[in-house]
Amino acid sequence: MKVSVIGATGYAGAELLRILNNHPAAEVVHITSESHAGEPISDIYPHLKGIYDQKLISMKEIDMIGKDSDFVFIGLPHGHAMTVGKALENTPCRIIDLGADYRFDDTSVYEAWYKVEHTHKDAPRVYGLAELYRDRIKNAKIIGNAGCYTTASILALAPLAKNHLIDVDTIVIDAKSGVSGAGRSAKQANHFPELYDSFKAYGVATHRHTPEIEQAIADLSGEKTVLNFTPHLVPMSRGILSSCYAKLKPGVAAEQVTEAFEEMYGDEYFIRLLGLGGYPATKNVRGSNFCDLGWHVDPRTGRVIVLSVIDNLVKGAAGQAVQNFNIAAGLDEKTGLTMAPMYP
Repeated sequence: MKVSVIGATGYAGAELLRILNNHPAAEVVHITSESHAGEPISDIYPHLKGIYDQKLISMKEIDMIGKDSDFVFIGLPHGHAMTVGKALENTPCRIIDLGADYRFDDTSVYEAWYKVEHTHKDAPRVYGLAELYRDRIKNAKIIGNAGCYTTASILALAPLAKNHLIDVDTIVIDAKSGVSGAGRSAKQANHFPELYDSFKAYGVATHRHTPEIEQAIADLSGEKTVLNFTPHLVPMSRGILSSCYAKLKPGVAAEQVTEAFEEMYGDEYFIRLLGLGGYPATKNVRGSNFCDLGWHVDPRTGRVIVLSVIDNLVKGAAGQAVQNFNIAAGLDEKTGLTMAPMYP
């Protein structure tokens, strides 16, 4: 399969190239950057020297890119993928967007939270969270790759929502991310003296991943869902820990919670169940496409607490995109993604 990466100089784009380098069924034919067009990618990312030395081109060459590619991965900020989607809508080329433009069934929700007009409302798209929607992904023209916080949180809550074990209106998500989730562009808040030896919340009650999580939980449970999501910034480069709380429905026991997780994920390669009382750690999934889950039931409060960890750049972005690519291309879902986590 010939693939291209639009927006290859962001962290997710660079991680995508790292993964695709070891993919036996993917050949990277074009990589783009508007700010570094004409430069070799290895000048921007020296760790790719001798691996990818090809030059970046402009997205203005989209007709050529579409003609040469079976799949196009888009690693651009929200609001930009729609231009690519419209340009390629009448070609056989299929799209996997790592941004938010194609994640929502209702584009008015996207417009309300992202403050950008959706210019491709009729796009034939599916939500790209492989473990839940692989049947839809298989034949999709456009796959809206799930977000990083959302992947960790939805996977943590999906068995409970699907099996109606929780009151979905009581969900509270407390999540922490490494700073690479904020992107590669320089920002004062991410400057080393500002970030190091500190820990803070941000986007309280306003973070854009909130409606994405609500959409998935509502789809799984069949109930309209409103939840609280609070993200935090941790002074590490990679990783997400999502702590998800919800009130159990009357009579639900810990054994039923465990059974729901084992039934939904028992055969999933990329989801590792640490079980009742488990404590996942971000270091144990670093550099991998795994999601580790552990859960606790508090009989005193009647709540379940699910702990979920992923690498935000892999399972939360590039790895999930390749997993979706494998499904859409008819390949083994694990192809190119069986690398063990980096440790320590």
